[in-house]
Amino acid sequence: MPEGHVTHRIAGELNRQFGRREVRSTSPQGRFDAAAVVDGREFELAEAFGKHMYLRFEDLDEQVHIHLGLIGKFFFFAEADPATENARWRMSALDPDVTMELRGATICALSSPADKERTVASLGPDPLRPDADPDVARARIRKSASPIGVLMMDQKIFAGVGNIYRAETLFRHNIDPMMAGRFLRNAEFDALWDDLVELMPLGVRDGRIDTVRPEHSPEATGRDPRVDKHGGEVYVYRRAGQPCLVCGTPISTTELASRNLFWCKHCQPRSRRRSVRD
Repeated sequence: MPEGHVTHRIAGELNRQFGRREVRSTSPQGRFDAAAVVDGREFELAEAFGKHMYLRFEDLDEQVHIHLGLIGKFFFFAEADPATENARWRMSALDPDVTMELRGATICALSSPADKERTVASLGPDPLRPDADPDVARARIRKSASPIGVLMMDQKIFAGVGNIYRAETLFRHNIDPMMAGRFLRNAEFDALWDDLVELMPLGVRDGRIDTVRPEHSPEATGRDPRVDKHGGEVYVYRRAGQPCLVCGTPISTTELASRNLFWCKHCQPRSRRRSVRD
């Protein structure tokens, strides 16, 4: 599933390509009934909240709510009418010509102001938003006996954080992913939050997730660059069985909350602060 930096990156691209322009709106698949409601209106703003995106149009109270889910993708074409039919929603503008197509999204629907308010209120703070309040996440973690490795992917705690940022930030701060959230110290929470605030904008800028510090990069160590469809240089994500870039210990993996967790047992040793019930 795309992480929050993808949603923010796409919102920025939509604003650059369509901002203050009248658009044509259709649904080639016929699965976005409200496409006709948007047609002929001026595009005003795309805004991301974690993995959710809302698109605002001139003189329309409702906004288009999008969640990419597991397979959703946006495509951009430098033409007004690309010869494709596999799109849930197509939005085009003329002179200069540009078209956006949305395919495979879990959600693409008009959302009322009340619906948007409820959805956004249900989310935790988004490290990519300047209005984020990290103390909301801190308070929710402090009350929980669930492993911090589970809590970091809970969108009610950290909006936009997914499997890669979860694994990488826990590694970068030597935190046992199985430790109960309520045992996380304030200094550890602050370090995790500050790291997300630093790393996720780089993902927006570069379109890939890089978390490896300069001293562990291919250039510094002489190792081959990582080759993976997700791109980016990472410490543990999808590196099961490979040597840790810091200590050489084979990277471990297990399933946690129905997602694959990756960590280094040496750099992230079992914490004495784990719950006595585990």
